Amino acid sequence: MSRAVLVTGGAGFIGSHCCKALAVAGYIPVAYDNLVYGNRSAVQWGPFVEGDTAERQRLVATMRDYKVAAVMHFAAYAYVGESVHSPSKYFQNNVVNTLTLLDAMVEAKISRLVFSSTCATYGIPDMVPISEAAPQRPVNPYGETKLMAERVFHWYGQAYGVRACSLRYFNAAGADPDGDIGECHDPETHLIPLVIDAALGRRRYVEIFGTDYPTPDGTAIRDYIHVQDLAIAHIGAMEYLLAGGESLALNLGTGRGHSVQDVITVTEAVAGRPVPRREAARRLGDPPELVADATYARKVLGWYPEISDLETIIRTAWAWRVAV
Repeated sequence: MSRAVLVTGGAGFIGSHCCKALAVAGYIPVAYDNLVYGNRSAVQWGPFVEGDTAERQRLVATMRDYKVAAVMHFAAYAYVGESVHSPSKYFQNNVVNTLTLLDAMVEAKISRLVFSSTCATYGIPDMVPISEAAPQRPVNPYGETKLMAERVFHWYGQAYGVRACSLRYFNAAGADPDGDIGECHDPETHLIPLVIDAALGRRRYVEIFGTDYPTPDGTAIRDYIHVQDLAIAHIGAMEYLLAGGESLALNLGTGRGHSVQDVITVTEAVAGRPVPRREAARRLGDPPELVADATYARKVLGWYPEISDLETIIRTAWAWRVAV
């Protein structure tokens, strides 16, 4: 069987880490990216094809040329606020282009897909930790587009035999422990790099959106998962499908929550300097707490996050951020 894997969005944050993990595991990652948000410098472990997921024939040709055995799909827009103001952009790229990718897979006779989904499909949860059985009620277009894609997979499975593993992860964070790649978004919206940049003096302060949540310190709690642990889970999901596994959805998280204040406190300890901050009002739709129940992923994949303690996440992110 071919060891080639097509990685759409392979020049992005999570996609590039998956490419490295694939190469380490003996696969050939074929990074496919339009470089709108991805970085060409992040493609270091296999071939690169510059292309858009709207280009069906380029996708088909790439799958055939490299004889890929499976697809990992990361090519999505993921700015929640932007999705509210520009839903057309998000439905076009995250839903319509995913359909194009699926049609290309069917044409190229590729039937295994690992999909980068999100806890945003759950919306504001009734209870935490959140299991896969929780109601999926997105509160923004970004989450809605990911849920729509998940639903499409069921019907493509019924009609065309496509099997998909949708990985609903919580807060991806950290950087490659070797320092080869890391988080490099423009604009940057994720908390940990924003806190680090404030500590480095690259921004005047980090904003804390809400200090009156019903949490121990009043700030919102999230489940942070190291990007390398995520990458390992993607390989496990792909191998599960290649071994004949059926379509499913899995949460990826640690089951432990950390508040915004926790992130600031640990960053100050790692950096040895204070983090300037400013308190601001809550953002509309931000739940007080999002924590994963990842029991199912452990059961199905035998996966457990190994380097997702908050200090390791921040130390690797700090090392990367200081170097760039």
